[in-house]
Amino acid sequence: MAHVDFFIRNVSWQDRTCDLLIGEGRVLELAEAGTVAAPQGASGTEIFDAAGLTLLPSLIDAHVHLREPGQEYKEDIASGLSAAAGGGFGQVMAMANTSPVNDNASVTRFMLQKAAESFAHGPWVRPVGALTVGLLGKELAAAGELARAGCVALSNDGLPVENTELFRRAMEYAADFGLKVIDHCEDPWLGKGGVMNEGEVSSRLGLKGIPTVSEAMQVARDILLASYLDLPIHLAHISCRQSVELIAGAKERGVKVTAETCPHYLLWDESRVEGYDTSVRVNPPLRTRDDVLALRQAVRTGVIDILVTDHAPHAAHEKEVTFADAPSGISGLDTALSLTYELVRSGELEFADISRLWCWNTAAIFGLPANRMQPGDPADFVLFDPDLAWVATAGALLSKGKNTPCLDKEIPGRVMAHFLGGRAVFSRLEAITLKRP
Repeated sequence: MAHVDFFIRNVSWQDRTCDLLIGEGRVLELAEAGTVAAPQGASGTEIFDAAGLTLLPSLIDAHVHLREPGQEYKEDIASGLSAAAGGGFGQVMAMANTSPVNDNASVTRFMLQKAAESFAHGPWVRPVGALTVGLLGKELAAAGELARAGCVALSNDGLPVENTELFRRAMEYAADFGLKVIDHCEDPWLGKGGVMNEGEVSSRLGLKGIPTVSEAMQVARDILLASYLDLPIHLAHISCRQSVELIAGAKERGVKVTAETCPHYLLWDESRVEGYDTSVRVNPPLRTRDDVLALRQAVRTGVIDILVTDHAPHAAHEKEVTFADAPSGISGLDTALSLTYELVRSGELEFADISRLWCWNTAAIFGLPANRMQPGDPADFVLFDPDLAWVATAGALLSKGKNTPCLDKEIPGRVMAHFLGGRAVFSRLEAITLKRP
């Protein structure tokens, strides 16, 4: 039998109290508490009683902005991975809007090297390569080169490709190398210059709006292309009911479409813009209460496949301007699990949904490794305390980005330890060793 490195007792797993054996970086056994044979006299085995803590697989975030290279004052790979480790994320898919843009193998390799230097044992950066050279939407980037260098998907991120013929070719080209295309769905003309959701609130506040049809039109285009080409498409940060209805219909017809949304679209609506709070300026913008309810239903039923943070850190001075002049984005890695747990506490989601939405579905869509808590799976897991509330002060956030509506607010549930490959890469528990020989 493999040597047991960790024996974790009395941990909650999917409404059961279980014991977990970890050895040689793998799950050895997970079973009802008291039914797992405790290692007898095993040298080097750490035994930990996790009563009151909940077990989760290490999370995967399919949409983050790590800012390095080029904008390290906002975030760098080391600080972003620190926030990932503390937030429960073992893998983060880093978008290509760096400077220089990640449209060639040298930038991809640089990102992977910086990640390895910062966290040799994870969390892991999974780069997303640029769909077009320089994200300019004019010429396809070298998908094969990016795939060989380590990119796991391609995207033009916040600069949607206007040329539908070019986008079609991009989908075909990416598929040749086994890569999915992630599309930011926004008509570049309908939403141009907008800073919040178009509607009664934007009119009252005197802010230019972005209509929901701006997103839905691009969603419809992508679905039609995916259907015609019989190729997959992944739709980024869906924010409105119209898009949800289009995606639901496409899935019923067997179109190979998957979609994501973010905790902020499930929790907050456009009313949060009252007072011109720049921390809630995001793109796509917060929508109406009806859109929030539609998204919650879509997440519960699987129309929306996964959750992502769209982690977009900015320096404080960049957000300390008028609402219309502020950059879009919320820093989310530190707080995403707590915000998702808020939906569990309110009955919108089940605890089991966290594993599905933040790990297993993401791994399946993008071909990434994941821990399903079966013997032999990588020992990548999180110990989460659902009863511990914490205040998201600037000092408590490990990301350089403090641009979150949660700043200085109390939020529920906290990551207490995070293991990757059976090694504790982050811990708030004194009883768990941070570094193993």
